[in-house]
Amino acid sequence: MRASGFLWLGVALVASPLGRSDAAPAQADPLGERTGGATTVWATGKNAFSFPAANLSDAERTRFVIGNSFFKRNWVIAPASTTARDGLGPHFIARSCGACHALDGRGAPPDFRKGLADEQPLALLLRLSVPGTDAHGGPRPEPVYGDQFAVAAVPGVKPEGEITMRWTPIHGRFADGTPYTLQQPVYGFRKLGYGPMAKDVRVSPRIAPQVIGMGLLEAIPAAEIERNAAEQAAMPGPIKGQPNRVWDVVAGREMIGRFGWKANVATIAHQTAGAFLGDIGITSSVFPDETCTPKQTDCRAAPRGARGQTPEIDDKTLHDVIFYQATLAPPARRRARDAQVLQGQKLFAQAQCAVCHRPSYVTGEGPFPHLTSPALKGQTIWPYTDLLLHDMGEALADGRPDFRANGRQWRTPPLWGLGLIKDVNGHQRLLHDGRANGVLEAILWHGGEAEDSKQQVLRMSREDREALVKFVESL
Repeated sequence: MRASGFLWLGVALVASPLGRSDAAPAQADPLGERTGGATTVWATGKNAFSFPAANLSDAERTRFVIGNSFFKRNWVIAPASTTARDGLGPHFIARSCGACHALDGRGAPPDFRKGLADEQPLALLLRLSVPGTDAHGGPRPEPVYGDQFAVAAVPGVKPEGEITMRWTPIHGRFADGTPYTLQQPVYGFRKLGYGPMAKDVRVSPRIAPQVIGMGLLEAIPAAEIERNAAEQAAMPGPIKGQPNRVWDVVAGREMIGRFGWKANVATIAHQTAGAFLGDIGITSSVFPDETCTPKQTDCRAAPRGARGQTPEIDDKTLHDVIFYQATLAPPARRRARDAQVLQGQKLFAQAQCAVCHRPSYVTGEGPFPHLTSPALKGQTIWPYTDLLLHDMGEALADGRPDFRANGRQWRTPPLWGLGLIKDVNGHQRLLHDGRANGVLEAILWHGGEAEDSKQQVLRMSREDREALVKFVESL
């Protein structure tokens, strides 16, 4: 089994026939315990995702703390005496970055009873678009409600409406007869504030992921992502990942997408400024205009923050928040030498999971050196992702294109830190909308290019399934 230039057989690393030359750095840490190289922190518990990279300088740690404060504290409605934090809305989903990424971790869909949710989602948003593309090849926003649906608004402005959610059970069995039940979510809208949506609207749910190691992912050389695609194209079998190519507002050019569930964002800077605008309603020099559509006249007339004179978040503050996210450290692996975990690692390779979830890279330099740390460069990291788009089958399809991603494709998410989500956030809701409750359910949702891998898992014994899950949860 090919994975990052090696054949993974337990803990043994054998030179790959594909001719990679990255054996030396990986051999220094063959179990991948130092997930972020020298940036790794040895942490567990509720704060496991909230530490700075271990090798930052004192000055960088101070900048990290400043960025953290603006990431986690609430923004307030304008006008306010706190001009450094006013400008919330007019439409918004959350009042802070940390409201969705609680403790820098992962969000979850609302609880549901009898197949129905009785509360509005916070860390789950719905992207909207209609057929066609914008000026840069991205999705074309829905004309009345824009590119994402906002369930909250400031006084004097109507919320865009409410999201409805219900779940339909899907039953199945493993080859040994053990039954399982998955929950298929169905989304809708009610109490629309500005009239009906376009009849051809496309809707895509997106859960807030944990934000560890983003600066390291940004520093993976683009050539490595392209090499992943080239090597998969040359392999037999159905796995044929593709990079997304997206417009980055900060760089002012097209780049390979790395972030977002469809790899629809290239840099942390673009992602952060876009989230401030779309999720909190905070303008910046990157995105200076509110998202109010022409029909939302109350939104367009609402007061602006920063006394209406400048963008609501200044460049220094925005840059500190970007730096904070870029330097959040991935926590070290746990139980890497445990016999059950090592057996699960073998099964992970045998099921071809490591083709898409490529274990290791050596980082280069990020696209904006002033928004990250040089301490992230030259690190052997273990994120377990190829950062490519893959057809995941009809059951996971959202039918919504996003730049070069089609309606059945999703980016391979990194697996590092996955076993700590329960410690940090108190749940194990996985996949792009949190529909999977734990690792095994997430695997069972796989289809398309991953159908063969799923079928191998369905044929595994209970003991092997448990070992596979323990390995993934050790990452």
